[in-house]
Amino acid sequence: MESSLPRPAPPRSPIDRLREWVVWFGPGRLVATAFAVVAVVVGGTWLLKGSPSRAEDALPFATRATPTSTTAAVVVAPFTTLATSIVVYVAGQVAIPGIYTLAATARVNDAVLAAGGPRATADLGVVNLAATLHDGERVYVPAAGEAVPPLIESAPGATGTSPAEPVNINAATAAQLDVLPGVGPATAAAIVAHRQQHGPFQSVEQLGDVRGIGPAKLDALRGLVTV
Repeated sequence: MESSLPRPAPPRSPIDRLREWVVWFGPGRLVATAFAVVAVVVGGTWLLKGSPSRAEDALPFATRATPTSTTAAVVVAPFTTLATSIVVYVAGQVAIPGIYTLAATARVNDAVLAAGGPRATADLGVVNLAATLHDGERVYVPAAGEAVPPLIESAPGATGTSPAEPVNINAATAAQLDVLPGVGPATAAAIVAHRQQHGPFQSVEQLGDVRGIGPAKLDALRGLVTV
């Protein structure tokens, strides 16, 4: 009796079951599904990770430089031909005779003050302290009772007036030497400086040793100076 009953099918292995499922699902659909899954996984990974960085992305952002307080501003000054200063020679009864640089608008009073002011022996009554000055002029302040020469004389190079009698180059002041033809403030000061450094001149010819006096100027001074 028992031998006539159907026997149950033997249990199938997992490999057999997988084969039957592949046959049922179809190889084509299985391959397509696998590709779809792979594509989804790759796409999701790419989105989460982001696009690969480029070399340009690592560079710092450019910023606009802001001028600081130490940045020097370039200022272009307008071109002008107007002189801003003049040079004059101040002589006579002033504390420190010499050559001075003054403002272009200076007056005689400014020149006298620049030379240390007048001496006690100066006669300012004959000096026009309000007179305007020009570059290269000589300002002379006389002593009381002194014969008054021109208070403002032109610059070196102008022809002077010959003195009435020869000028003693060992005793004359720079102002007295300055009136000689061809002798300006610079040359007169050089004569006095040479005399102070080397002693009195022994002859008129020794004027040729003074800076600024050449043979032509020495010839012009002969007969006008003495020792």
